[in-house]
Amino acid sequence: MPFDGLLPPVVGHRGVAACAPENTVAGLRKAKELGCRWVEFDVRLTADAQLILLHDERLERTTDGQGKAITLPLATIRRFDAGCRFSSLFRGEPVPTLAEAVAALGELGIGANIELKATHGRGAETGALVSAMLRQLWPRHLPKPLVSSFDHEALAGARADNPEVMLGLLFHVVPANWRPVAESLGCSTIHANHRRLHPALVTDIRDAGYPVLAYTVNDTLRARTLFSWGVTSVFSDVPHIILGAATGSDAHHLAANHLNPTAGSRQGTAS
Repeated sequence: MPFDGLLPPVVGHRGVAACAPENTVAGLRKAKELGCRWVEFDVRLTADAQLILLHDERLERTTDGQGKAITLPLATIRRFDAGCRFSSLFRGEPVPTLAEAVAALGELGIGANIELKATHGRGAETGALVSAMLRQLWPRHLPKPLVSSFDHEALAGARADNPEVMLGLLFHVVPANWRPVAESLGCSTIHANHRRLHPALVTDIRDAGYPVLAYTVNDTLRARTLFSWGVTSVFSDVPHIILGAATGSDAHHLAANHLNPTAGSRQGTAS
C-alpha cells in the first residue's frame, strides 16, 4: 500500500470548500493556512483542451459565468469570477489552470489528490493530458500526486500516458466486483461515499491491500467512526475541524456542531 504512509488522515475537499471558494488557488492557500498536508481538487477540459479546476460541468454554481466549460475556450473562462459567489472577500478570484494549481502546491508544500472530471467521450483524453502535465510540472519535493476518478476511461488514459501514475478508483457505492476493476486499471486506492461504507467492507478492502478514502465527511463523530473501521483518509470541507477526530481533540469535536454556514450539508455528496 504505497500511499498508506503518505496520505494524511484528513484531506481538504475541493481545497477547503467551507472556508474559501472551491477549486481555486485561494482555496489551496487557505487549506495550507488551516493545517492541511494534502488537498483534493477537480480538473476538467475547456473547449480548447486546456485543463482547469472546476467540479461541475457548468459554470453557474461557482462562478459568475454561464455555460458548460467544455464549450468555452480558456480565455473566456478566465474572465469569469470564481470567488464572488462564495464571498465578496474573494471577488476577482479566477478559475485556475492545472498548471497554476500545481505551482501553488509547490510553493505551499502540500500534496494533492487530483480528481478527473471528464465530459462523455473525452475521458481518455482528459486522463492523458492531466498525467502528461503532472509528469512535466509536478514539484519533486512533493509526494507523488494521486489521480482519481469515477470515470474508468479517464483512469486508463492517465495510465496509458504514465504507467507509474498513482490512481484512485472512485465509487458512489462500492460494488461486489470492485477488486478486479481496481486491478484492471492498476489503481492504488479506493475512494467511496462514507455513507455507503461499513466495517466489513472497509476490512475487505484493506485486507486486499488498498487504502480506503471516504468522502465527504464534515462531522467529527462520523470521522472517528470511520477511522475506527480502518479508513485511511477522509475528505472534508472543514479539515481543520475534522483534524480533531484524528487527534481526539474535544475542542474540535465541539466546533463540528457549528460548521461555517457556507458549507451547507455536503456529507455524502459526490467527491
